Amino acid sequence: MTNSDPPLLNHYGALFSSHSPQLDDPKNRLVIEECQLPLIDLSGLSNHDETVRRACVAAICGASSEWGFFQVLNHGISPQLVEKMRSEQVKLFKIPFERKASCGLLNNSYRWGSPRATCPKQFSWSEAFHVPLTKVSDEACYGEFISLRAVMIEFAAAMSKLAGLLGSILTANLGHGKEVIKNLCDEGTCFLRLNHYPACPISPEILGLVCHTDSDFLTILCQDQVGGLQLMKDSKWVTVKPNRDALIVNIGDLLQAWSNGVYKSVEHKVVTNAKMERYSIAYFLCPSYDSSIGSFKEPSIYRKFTFREYRDQVQEDVRKTGYKVGLPRFLVSGRGDLLTGSME
Repeated sequence: MTNSDPPLLNHYGALFSSHSPQLDDPKNRLVIEECQLPLIDLSGLSNHDETVRRACVAAICGASSEWGFFQVLNHGISPQLVEKMRSEQVKLFKIPFERKASCGLLNNSYRWGSPRATCPKQFSWSEAFHVPLTKVSDEACYGEFISLRAVMIEFAAAMSKLAGLLGSILTANLGHGKEVIKNLCDEGTCFLRLNHYPACPISPEILGLVCHTDSDFLTILCQDQVGGLQLMKDSKWVTVKPNRDALIVNIGDLLQAWSNGVYKSVEHKVVTNAKMERYSIAYFLCPSYDSSIGSFKEPSIYRKFTFREYRDQVQEDVRKTGYKVGLPRFLVSGRGDLLTGSME
């Protein structure tokens, strides 16, 4: 393979050769177990039987504490809408790299690879559009992709509604009302990310998306059937088996901080596939930049911080080390070990 679109191989060719021993790290060849994430039928929330409703809420909150990840069925986003969104997404990524990178599509939000990577373990073999919700309805963002706009508007609205519902359930479980999510979260900082992971026949150790946690309240993922998502469970990596009818939900750093560690923001990554490309769409529920994130109770594990402060610190860590440190930097002194180095 001498070429790729986007030019991932071209960009990282020198690092591939100079860091080849890291690519062959034995730790990356550990047998990965396949897991079935907790599967929750959200129709239980509207059941006439209060016992069923409570069981559904308990399943959501229990999975958020034990796994930090779960799947939802009957989530309100029709298979037809998902299929239309996927079709438009594929058409978008099929245009040549030069056009994606230069034509300003979707608020000029096209990104590819990992520009700050200094070693193979920091590579992300992928490309994406990061679209703020405030720009989803902006006609100027779509250029020739007129049909994408209507689908994106409908899809973003449905994901936003689902995120608000799940967020309110999780805060209510800890004794706070729906207003917590409503008051903190801001359409101006929430966004959709359209992901494309090209096939990568170079090495199975190259990641589509490097190990990380999400810097938001919660994330909802709509993925295809190729698979590749892995998460950390009981100190080992497990691979998530795709479910055609389900969406994946995971807890973000901010909800872990707000819940004082009750809900878990879990490390996850995407592995590449040698022969098949992969598509996914993620919705990120975020607060306004000046929102103060503090624990719902005292004593708190984490000190209070704003979303802006948190994002700035994450970006600074990535700039300096290539890795996100995240919440450990905001631990209250004496309540945990501060991580000051990179996450290996």
